[in-house]
This record gives sequence, C-alpha cells and structure tokens, in this order.
Amino acid sequence: MTEVLEGRTADGRGVRVRYSAAGIEEITDHPTAPDLLLLPGLIDIQLNGYAGLDVNDPTRPAGELSDLVRVLWQQGVTTVYPTIISADDATTTALVTRAAAARAADPTTAYGVPGLHLEGPYISNVEGARGAHDPAVIRDPDLDEFARWQKAASGAIAIVTLAPERKGALEFTRHLADEVVVAVGHSLATADEIHAFAAAGGRLSTHLGNALPVQLDRHHNPIWPQLVEDALTAGLIADGHHLPSDTFAAFVRAKDPTRCVLTSDAAALAGCGPGDYTTAVGGAVTVGPDGSLRLQGTPYLAGSGASLLDCLRWSTGPGGLPLDTAVTMATTTPANLLGLTDRGRLEVGARADLIQLTRTPEGGIGDLVTVVVNGTPQTAV
Repeated sequence: MTEVLEGRTADGRGVRVRYSAAGIEEITDHPTAPDLLLLPGLIDIQLNGYAGLDVNDPTRPAGELSDLVRVLWQQGVTTVYPTIISADDATTTALVTRAAAARAADPTTAYGVPGLHLEGPYISNVEGARGAHDPAVIRDPDLDEFARWQKAASGAIAIVTLAPERKGALEFTRHLADEVVVAVGHSLATADEIHAFAAAGGRLSTHLGNALPVQLDRHHNPIWPQLVEDALTAGLIADGHHLPSDTFAAFVRAKDPTRCVLTSDAAALAGCGPGDYTTAVGGAVTVGPDGSLRLQGTPYLAGSGASLLDCLRWSTGPGGLPLDTAVTMATTTPANLLGLTDRGRLEVGARADLIQLTRTPEGGIGDLVTVVVNGTPQTAV
C-alpha cells in the first residue's frame, strides 16, 4: 500500500513523497507543501540507553532492546547502534548475547538495530581519558576474546572503540578493519600512534574532544592529529554540554562536515527528570535541571541526557550549523560510514525511514509529527 507525506526538505524544497514497505517510490516537487520539515529518520551510532532503558545492565530482559527501539521512534531515531561499554568478559558476553536474542526474536528490532557498538574495554585506563569506565576491567585488545563476543552477538558487532596506544591495538585494527568500523576513543595516543591507527584501517573518532583529561599539552595532544587525519570521521556529541559551541564549530570546520557525524551518547537516564539515580553504568548519577548527567557530587559528565533529535536542535541553534548540513551529519554520513546504502537519505529507492516535524516561529526544529519506519507509519507521538 502506497502512502504519501508532504513537507519541506532540509534545504527548503517542497516535496511530496510516495512510499511503501518497498521503499521510497517517488519524490515530486510540491511548491505549496505544508511548512513541515520532512527528513530521513535519524541514525545514532552511539547510545547506551534512553528513558530508563539500559543497554549495559545484564539483569534486564532481552525484550528491553525492542522497547528501546520503539521509544527512540518518539525522538525521530529510526536506526541505532546500542553501545556496550567496558566490562568483564562474562558481562560483555551476556550483553551481546541478549542483544542478539532481541534481534532474532523481532524483525523490527533487527531492522532498527543493524549493529552494536563496543566502546571498550580496550581503552586507556588513565584518569580523565577513561571517563566513567571501570578501570578494573580495562585491558589490552584480545582478538580471541573479541571473536567470542562476535560469535555470541551473531556477528552484530559493527563498531569497536579502542585506544591505539594499547599493546596490540594496531594489529587488532588491521585484523578487524574489513569486518567492523574501528574507532579511536578514550585515548591519549600520540600523533604517530593516531596516524598509524588510521593507516591500519581505523575510520572513526568516538566523541572527539571528550574522554580526555581537563588539561592537555597545547600542541601535543590527541585532538589535532584526529582533526587532520582524513581517514577518520569525527563523532561529535552535540548536546550542549560535551562540547561548547565554539569548539563544536571549530571541529566541524577543521574536519569538514562530510567527515563529521552527530551522536547523542545518550545514557539510560536520558529523557528522565532531574534528580539523583543509581545506574548500572556510572553508579550514582545526577540528572541536572539542564538535562546534563554527572557523576553525583562531581562536575564529570556521565554520558549525555540528550536524544539525537535534541542534538540536531542544538547543532542548528547554538552550534551554528545550517539545517541541511546538520541533517546530513545525523543521517547520510553515519549511514555511509556503516555501509547502510539503503537508508539515511531522502531519495527514490531508499528505505522509507521518514520523520516529519513542525518549525518553530524562529524557523528552528520543532516537534515531531510523524514517524515512518521501513515504510510503516507509527503511532502518533
């Protein structure tokens, strides 16, 4: 059955889109289209949870991942890479096994979760660089261990974040570069180590500018070589807390928007009200009135309290990006990075993942009106 959505694309073009379960069938100009934004569904490559749903708590039922996929529709996110952080072997095995079971049990979850993101445990254990990761479980890369996890995940691990300075990291990257996207993050790597990592097949910088000590050498630090390394796409947390607006703008200009991806890094408490909580990751965490998540009693961030839609709003407001640039960074660029040639774009033949939003009086991104996932309109939000 063919359905129709009308609206204006990120560059202002009025369009009428005909779609079905087979995909986007036709896009025609429609100059009198309603003043609603019509965009591809958002793609979040780094998310630990949302609205109390937690990717990193092994005691949760497998079906919770299906709940997470559906909750994220209400934030315009139609594709997500659930992110599992550093843990011991048994816990990581349990978490990836649970995710594989959820994908196998529900085709909608399998579609919305094309892969998993493993953030650690092969990262720096230095204070500041490790962030909220447990130093007791951080270790050097182990190809055999990863192979066991990938088998338990039924091959779903698609992104691995590591520190290139760890022993065996470059060999690990070379071995896996054709299988997964290997990313640098939670790292104090030197310029030589970062360039060697890219030459070995590294392709992504995980939350560039974060998971670093407060003070760095002004010239010799991990940021500059990642900015100039064209092989690396930069993941940027655009929640208004992880990166100040000037830093965000400078990173995008240095990398070029075509090599930048917006990510939420949302934690399980994202979308929850202000207060003190206890979580599987981070322990005691405070949700501030401004939506930030911090380790209780400290100024340290404990993940993000924003959805990717929130990040899109911030990046086109205080972040200063043109709407079409920001939308590309939240849709087409992550799709291309992960080889999702069938989504993340508003074009004939692509899967029909679509979102329709209002505009604010100032012309910004307003409220979500319609969500279409793989050609199926979802319940109004």
